[in-house]
Amino acid sequence: MTADFETDAAASDRQSADGGRRRSPVALILLALIAIVVVGAVAFSVGRLSTLQNVTPTTQSAEAGFSRDMQTHHNQGVELSFIIRDLTDDDEVRLLAYDIATTQGAQSGMMRGWLAAWGLPQAPSEPTMTWMTRPTLEGEGHDHGSGDSAHEPGQPMPGLATDEQITELKSLTGVAAERMFLTLMIAHHQGAIEMAEAVLDRSTNSTVRTFATGVVKAQQSEIDLMESMLAERPAA
Repeated sequence: MTADFETDAAASDRQSADGGRRRSPVALILLALIAIVVVGAVAFSVGRLSTLQNVTPTTQSAEAGFSRDMQTHHNQGVELSFIIRDLTDDDEVRLLAYDIATTQGAQSGMMRGWLAAWGLPQAPSEPTMTWMTRPTLEGEGHDHGSGDSAHEPGQPMPGLATDEQITELKSLTGVAAERMFLTLMIAHHQGAIEMAEAVLDRSTNSTVRTFATGVVKAQQSEIDLMESMLAERPAA
């Protein structure tokens, strides 16, 4: 990770130690980071310990589809975080971006490792999102009332920012950029939760289930934080 992001984290740590007005949001971000790291470690450990209990996923399984598609999803989260880093001097937003870039980058690499461990190709053999259109473990075509059956294979993943939105974000600075980043990232996290819930309804793999459960909890926590940050930055 870049020196800029490291400097931001150190500055925010000092601000928290001084009891500044940003203490609570920063603490929440750091707690979310710790939670995600712990979830990742637990998921890895569970995977190592339960290898004999889990059937190795096939290339068209929900586990493989989730691993591939969530990598793409997470990688855009990293991209958006690096974009906002250069558009604002706000310590709180930059720390949030640091959190997202580091955790989602690490998680993307972990899912790539799953596919390698399962002996499966990184490239899909069918259109993206196909796994989300298949029945759940209970034989249903959708779950959680989210309407997974409405997804069409090959269509954009839920919550992904469009090329036009990314171009617009790059054209902004200051509070305007912060507001758009937060708006895009809230939708991005909501999409990740939808994907995580979808794989929970389609997988019995303990490693994947532990990870997906952690994604739902951690990203909902960050959504709550980002909504409060957005409320503090009213539109001009």
